[in-house]
Amino acid sequence: MQLAATKGPAATSIDDVIQAADVSRGSFYKYFEAPEALFAALALEIMNEIIQMAEPAVQRVADPAQRVAIGMRLVIELASRNRQVAGFLVRLDWSDAREGGVLLEFVRRDIAQAIREGHFLAIPMRLALNIVSMTVLGSIHALLGMRSRKAYTEQAVASGLRALGMPPGEALRLATLDLPSPEPLEGGLLAPA
Repeated sequence: MQLAATKGPAATSIDDVIQAADVSRGSFYKYFEAPEALFAALALEIMNEIIQMAEPAVQRVADPAQRVAIGMRLVIELASRNRQVAGFLVRLDWSDAREGGVLLEFVRRDIAQAIREGHFLAIPMRLALNIVSMTVLGSIHALLGMRSRKAYTEQAVASGLRALGMPPGEALRLATLDLPSPEPLEGGLLAPA
């Protein structure tokens, strides 16, 4: 993760990885065919951990639009708490993220319910997922260079909710609600060192 956060996944070679991990080339190839496969596995693990931390807090809320807002803010907050994690996630190529990818799957049911209940516009699911994921990833990227984070995150999430069809006042209200404080998973990548 350190290598990808500093050099970028595309510039990180197998030699860089085996030297940093202090393993042999054969050990690397036993598990991964290329650095890209390693980074994809690491991204999956990080996103699963973030989702496992955020999901219990999100599911305590009845309103699906509020769940989307809380989920977006929690993912942004959890990913950007650690510059190394944030730097790694924003340097990945997410262009091939499919509609059912791990980054997006957990919010699909909430978007669908919010559309059915009239909170969001009836837009294609792929577009709604793109709005949510790009709001989250774009915010994580922007926060890497900022000191004051709360106002930016709230404004970004409110903008994402507006793009989904919420009236401006309601979008801002949902984007500024108090957030629960999920605890890092014990032994997880996001746990404090």
